[in-house]
Amino acid sequence: MAGGSGGAMRSVFWLLGLAALAVALALLVGHNEATLTLFWPPYRFDASFNFVAFCLIAGFVLVHAALRAFAVLRELPAQAKRWRSQQVERSVVAAVMDALSHQLAGRFVRAQSAAQQALDQLRGVPQGHWPRRDQLQLLAHLLLAEAAQSLQNRERRDENLQAALSPELSKSVPEAHEGALLRAVHWAVEDRDPDGARARLAELPQGASRRIQALRLRLRIARLGGATAEALETARLLAKHRAFSPDASRSIVRGLALDALREAHDLAQLDAFWGSLDATERAMPELALAAARRANQLVANEPDREGGHVRVRSWLEPLWTGFEALEPAQQRLLVLALEPGLAGMDAAGLARLEHVQRQSPQNGYLQYLAGQACMQRQLWGKAAQLLGMASHSLSDPALLRRTWRALALLAEEREDDVAARAAWKQAAQLD
Repeated sequence: MAGGSGGAMRSVFWLLGLAALAVALALLVGHNEATLTLFWPPYRFDASFNFVAFCLIAGFVLVHAALRAFAVLRELPAQAKRWRSQQVERSVVAAVMDALSHQLAGRFVRAQSAAQQALDQLRGVPQGHWPRRDQLQLLAHLLLAEAAQSLQNRERRDENLQAALSPELSKSVPEAHEGALLRAVHWAVEDRDPDGARARLAELPQGASRRIQALRLRLRIARLGGATAEALETARLLAKHRAFSPDASRSIVRGLALDALREAHDLAQLDAFWGSLDATERAMPELALAAARRANQLVANEPDREGGHVRVRSWLEPLWTGFEALEPAQQRLLVLALEPGLAGMDAAGLARLEHVQRQSPQNGYLQYLAGQACMQRQLWGKAAQLLGMASHSLSDPALLRRTWRALALLAEEREDDVAARAAWKQAAQLD
């Protein structure tokens, strides 16, 4: 509406101006009887003033038209050159678009041909001739390198990658240069070359190295190179930036933490890594159980074995409050992790175990663990009662075998040979 009203106002002003000009001309030449006399000795020329004014105006118009025509003639070669340049530019853009389309469609040979065609056409065009000439050249080299990577032609890929990363092109199109570096990192990861990938990643500017795409590549490089701690830290950053769904982030972090726990060589390293986890990660049952299992494996080589068992109990402490929420497999692992340290369990720990067992009196795992704890403290009657119930509740062969062995030892303790032989027989049948 505003544009239409503005155009109407301009039309009205033009009409008023033309009317004013017509009135002025009418007043000037309508009844003008003036004459103009020109002397060229010995001649004299008399002409009407109106005729002279008309000739001057007509001469000005003719001279102006002639000059315009001459300028147009002079511009013809430049226009022809500009037209040819535009045709070449359109052809290059079309070739680059064809190369991209073929690359996305999986037609790598055709993509190579289209990108090479674009580069051949660009050879005769001086650098900086078009506003986006350097960008088109870099993209053509990059598409050619991408197609060569898909065809496992690493020599041609590296050749075009170096051309795309040349200082002349990188300086004029820094964004495309960063994209080429990211693709180079991706190719190095595909070739399982972590050192080369790290070298390319280090060439990225500081801002680009913090982008999600760069962090994803850094995660893959760390996992490829076995740098579990770096991979875990990068996965946390990606989760913070919501690069993955919450479930995927939890799964990735959990998997990397499990790898780090398995790689711990001694209790000090295991304890240090456990301390580096945040509260949310330490609350994951999988991580707590894995840390306890690894600690039990390492405690045999440690002079302070009881200190290792104390760590295990402290790490598993949060799991007691939600014992019933644990899966049966996790309950079994919890029992197996706590059993080696039953001899050193203090009164408070034993009381907590009995409290949890009373809350779930039919749980075979808790019956077994509480019975073994009572047996360690020579509470023979209570141990026999709990282990007897566990022998009917447990279905796990390994724990059931240990249960019957413990019942056999208890029977021998009270000199009941018949019960001892029966218990040993049951244990032997489970071997």
